[in-house]
Amino acid sequence: MPIIFYVLILCVVLTLPVAAVAAQNSLPLMKAREMTAPVDVRLFSVSEKYDGVRALWTGRQLLTRSGNPIAAPDWFTAGLPADRAVEGELWLGYGRFTEVSALVRRYSAADEHWREVKLMAFDLPGNPLGYSQRLAELVQLQKESAVAWFQVVRRFSVASQAALDEVLAEVVEAGGEGLMLNRLDAFYQPIRTDAILKLKPEFDAEAEVIGYSPGKGKFDGMMGSLIVRDDQGRSFKIGTGFSDAQRENPPGIGQWITFRYSGFTSSGLPKFPRFVRVYEEI
Repeated sequence: MPIIFYVLILCVVLTLPVAAVAAQNSLPLMKAREMTAPVDVRLFSVSEKYDGVRALWTGRQLLTRSGNPIAAPDWFTAGLPADRAVEGELWLGYGRFTEVSALVRRYSAADEHWREVKLMAFDLPGNPLGYSQRLAELVQLQKESAVAWFQVVRRFSVASQAALDEVLAEVVEAGGEGLMLNRLDAFYQPIRTDAILKLKPEFDAEAEVIGYSPGKGKFDGMMGSLIVRDDQGRSFKIGTGFSDAQRENPPGIGQWITFRYSGFTSSGLPKFPRFVRVYEEI
C-alpha cells in the first residue's frame, strides 16, 4: 500500500478530538516484531528498549496508545515540541514500570509525581521521510526544546550480530529490558512490521484467559494454571510466575495477560510460558 496512504491516516487521527481518537480503541502506531532470526544489522539503527508507557504527543495533547488523554502537568507538555507529533516512552527508570503506569492512569497531574518522568522519544509518526531522516529531525527537536524531560533515545550502529549480542548483554546487565532495531530506510507505517524489531533475552506477548486448571498439592484449592489463547488462536497453559495471592484470585475469564516465553516448541507453542502481569492497554 502506498506510503502516502499511511501518512494521510495518521494526519487525520492526529487532528481528531480526544474522544474520537479514544473510540478507535488504539492509535494507528507502528508496531515491532520479535527478532527471532539474524538480520543484516548494518541496515538498522539500534537503541535500548525502555520499559515505560508508550505515548503519543500530538503537538497539542499527550495520549496513551489507546488514545486516552494523559493528565500531565502544563509545564511538562509546554516543554514538548509544538504542533509536531512525537512518539516515545514515558519512563521513570529501571524497574519502575508499575509506578509510571499508575501515574499515567491518574485523572489529575500532581507536579511532584512528574519530576522524574522523561519522554524518551523514538519516532515522528505522520512524517513521510525514511527513519534516518526522521531521527535527524527528532534530534533537532530535542535541541530546540532544551528541557531535561524530552530526550531522544540514544541510537547507535553495530557491524555484526556478535556485536549486537554484546550490546544486548551490556544493556540487560545494567537493568535494561532489551534492544530495538529500526531499519534506516523504512517509512513510518502504522502496522506491525519487520522494519522495527525487538531483541530481548526472553520474548513477551499477550494472551486472553479462557479457562483454568485446578491446583494440586500445595496449590490445592487454588488456580493451578491459566488456560489462554493468543492473538494467533493458539491455546496453551501458563502455570508459573504467579504469587499465592494471584492463584487465589486469578485474572478473570476474558482478561488479557502479558507472559514471557523462551522460543517455541516443535508444535509451534510458546516454550516455558511464564505469567508477568495483567495486560494494561493504557
